[in-house]
Amino acid sequence: MTDVQSIPATDTQVVEGGLLASLLSEDNFWPAEPQSLEETGLSVTYIESLICKFLAVNGTSSGRGMAEQLCLPYRILEELFSALRARQIIVHSGSAPFNDYYYVLTDQGREQAQNFLAACAYVGPAPVPLMDYVVSVDAQSIAAEAPDRERLQEALSGISVSPELYDTLGPAVNSSAGMFLYGAPGNGKSTLAQRITMCFGQKIWIPRALIDDGQLIKFYDPAFHHEENNQRDTLLQTADADRRWVKVQRPTVVVGGELTMDNLEIRHDPVSNVSEAPLQMKSNCGCLLIDDFGRQRIDPAELLNRWIIPLENRYDFLTLTTGKKIQVPFEQLIIFSTNLDPEDLVDEAFLRRIPYKIEIDDPSEEEFFRLFELYAQAFDCQYRPETVEHLLQHHYRPCGRQLRRCHPRDLLNQVRNFCSYQGLPVEMKLEYFDRAVQTYFTAVLPD
Repeated sequence: MTDVQSIPATDTQVVEGGLLASLLSEDNFWPAEPQSLEETGLSVTYIESLICKFLAVNGTSSGRGMAEQLCLPYRILEELFSALRARQIIVHSGSAPFNDYYYVLTDQGREQAQNFLAACAYVGPAPVPLMDYVVSVDAQSIAAEAPDRERLQEALSGISVSPELYDTLGPAVNSSAGMFLYGAPGNGKSTLAQRITMCFGQKIWIPRALIDDGQLIKFYDPAFHHEENNQRDTLLQTADADRRWVKVQRPTVVVGGELTMDNLEIRHDPVSNVSEAPLQMKSNCGCLLIDDFGRQRIDPAELLNRWIIPLENRYDFLTLTTGKKIQVPFEQLIIFSTNLDPEDLVDEAFLRRIPYKIEIDDPSEEEFFRLFELYAQAFDCQYRPETVEHLLQHHYRPCGRQLRRCHPRDLLNQVRNFCSYQGLPVEMKLEYFDRAVQTYFTAVLPD
């Protein structure tokens, strides 16, 4: 198992000079670079298979080039290169800088590599043992944090939130127990949910890939995991990070109507024999937003029943392709955003496990003016409150049209598109908005 470290530091760190680096860092978890093959938590045979497959795909590479691609230290791979040469699996094809060599497969090595590729087509960074990942989630869980009002306001800066909503939302975020955000469409539920993750510590370490029972699981997903600089920004660089891990912003995984039950299980490709982590696992230490809940192709009760035990116990059970059950953390803030009343979607047993049900109301007229002012700045045009009053008098109050937080942005966007087409400066003129209203609300019937 790799030498993963949680702060406070151990005596070993003090000896190696890593304690000061830990104190100067914001990390609650630091994946230390393995100092030997044993510390990788991987078998020698498995690492040899990664080397052979890499050369089979790329043809030739220097020893340091392979170490870089496998995300393992060159110094611990040197003995493997020598052993593979002794067994006539690889040979030198030339000298490389820094007392290194270029390597290619022999005929025997190519045959061996094809067998490895047939068993598992994965070629890339060496994986991390599953138990190391479990330790990392425990050390970086959002449950250990308790964001206050100041941090919530900072996370939601730039969007309009009423003081009453802060008082309701704050305890829900602080609990990290999950919540329903419900209300009419267009009032910013999804935007609000995506901002909430910013209340917590900004960066965590995640593995690029996992392995358990010989089964490889791809974990790092650029769609959800935004990589940061994975070296300590300190004066001391004595304890380099294990490059099999990536430092990312706390993830916010957003799924909508496309969600299926398959997305919540380990997905296995039988051709490559490579698996992929499920969505809730990728969202660990962050936020999982089920947007537009109730509109999925699967029954809401079926989806929620899948999560009753994980929500209660904070861990989940997944099944590998071998049939082995593995226990993984379920440590994220889960948010259900819906336009429907939660009581119409789920039963009381599940609602009890989502302790916070927060309604996002329509904005007041005062907030509506404020939203136009904010978006006018974003669209780089002069704010004119008389234009907003004109909209309310002629297009909202007479027909009982409900105010929505998305309307200022959308109407201003239509005005900008019209002005751009006509070659005019973007302005909040009455006639521009009268034109925009005709196209924006054509399909919307008055209440």
